[in-house]
Amino acid sequence: MSDALWPALADSTRRSLLALLTERAQSVSELVDALQVSQPTVSKHLRVLRQAGLVHVTGDAQRRIYAVNPAPFLSLDAWLEPYRRLWNDRLDQLGQRLDETQEER
Repeated sequence: MSDALWPALADSTRRSLLALLTERAQSVSELVDALQVSQPTVSKHLRVLRQAGLVHVTGDAQRRIYAVNPAPFLSLDAWLEPYRRLWNDRLDQLGQRLDETQEER
């Protein structure tokens, strides 16, 4: 997993852009309209996402169309798996304890 993922995901505007791009590939102007921020701001954030490998861009005449690149998210998911198991186990234990407490009443 690339260390560039963490700084790219740390910014709320970039996370908003990713959320929009999970719905469908979009042009810069569509993203500007959706976020209500300036075109240079959106372009700056898209550049960071592209450099981190989180999005890819294709040309469509004079428009640049951005889409999510799923590959880095697979490595991020794999990295998170041990932590997910840890929390799931603890939440299961909490659920069991709450069930026991409920039965005692």
